[in-house]
Amino acid sequence: MNPCDLTLYLCTDRHWLNGMTIGESVERALEGGVTLVQLREKDVSTSDFLKAALEVQAVCRRYGVPLIINDRIDIALAVDADGVHVGQSDMPCAIARRLIGPDKILGVSTSTPEHARRAREDGADYIGIGAAFMTDTKAVGRALTLEEIKAIKEAGGIPACAIGGINEVTGPQLEGLGLDGISVISAILAKPDITAAARTMREVAERIQG
Repeated sequence: MNPCDLTLYLCTDRHWLNGMTIGESVERALEGGVTLVQLREKDVSTSDFLKAALEVQAVCRRYGVPLIINDRIDIALAVDADGVHVGQSDMPCAIARRLIGPDKILGVSTSTPEHARRAREDGADYIGIGAAFMTDTKAVGRALTLEEIKAIKEAGGIPACAIGGINEVTGPQLEGLGLDGISVISAILAKPDITAAARTMREVAERIQG
């Protein structure tokens, strides 16, 4: 298990389950080459989040792929997840690191070079840079320019993936920025064949790396 393999980073979204369980949708994505999974549950109860985390954790362990929990450190600790991802308005990175310990993966959402520098100084293992492109998944004021993405990556000096509006059309535009991978949601989960979509996005991710 490579904890910092950001090549193809899947964030979950219940909106795209289409009758499947969350574990089933994640497993199909893993079959297609996803290298890291983040369980993102913004609108469910703690008990439902915990249930989903246990389900997805079991799937991820079968595939040897780390599970990251978005924001909820209590859920991450409860299921012994591999790490936590926090945003700029969530638990501060330095405190999150203290709570989860030195051996868990810690990711931070960034949209400026200062965010990236602070994340590194506060103990993050990787940063997510976005929004790379406009997206319907999350409200954003504007997409970053390619130059801004590159500057944020360089300021952080730690592994980085881009997130936001990335699909088979937009993804190739990120080539040459020094990114370690891409984070996607609907480009995989909204497709009729999740496994095939993941394979396609894995090819895109490998083209833009480095």
